[in-house]
Amino acid sequence: MNIRIGNGYDIHRLVPDRRLILGGVDIPHSLGLLGHSDADVLTHAIMDAMLGGLSLGDIGHYFPPSDPKWSGANSLVLLEQVNQLIQARGWHVGNIDSVIIAEQPKMKPHLEAMKEKLAHTLHINQDQVGIKATTNERLGPVGREEGIAVYAVVLLFRG
Repeated sequence: MNIRIGNGYDIHRLVPDRRLILGGVDIPHSLGLLGHSDADVLTHAIMDAMLGGLSLGDIGHYFPPSDPKWSGANSLVLLEQVNQLIQARGWHVGNIDSVIIAEQPKMKPHLEAMKEKLAHTLHINQDQVGIKATTNERLGPVGREEGIAVYAVVLLFRG
């Protein structure tokens, strides 16, 4: 088989006194995402999708939150390592499709910058990175602005 598909999901709690980073972009907001690294849920979901497509586990296996080495880590650096891992096995990212679920802040003004950073990190074209944003219609923890969630799908090809 020359293609594989992986899906990923991540959610992090919104808290005061943290930066809000999505797709490597620092987004102005009164709250940021809580996590061991920079808590970039978009990048984390993409990494999990990449790893899942090759049955390589999840990011917690490679970057455990119990390891102080990853405290505050830039998720784009972690993404680069995951990309090297899949490329070492002969695979490459064909395309990414993702959706950010958040009530606030509005994501539309930041989507192109996220695509640019992710594409640059993965050495792919921006048109291979799809990012959509939606709300949760005020339902559940994301709807109550307690967190931000992301779903991602990645197509991998051998070659």
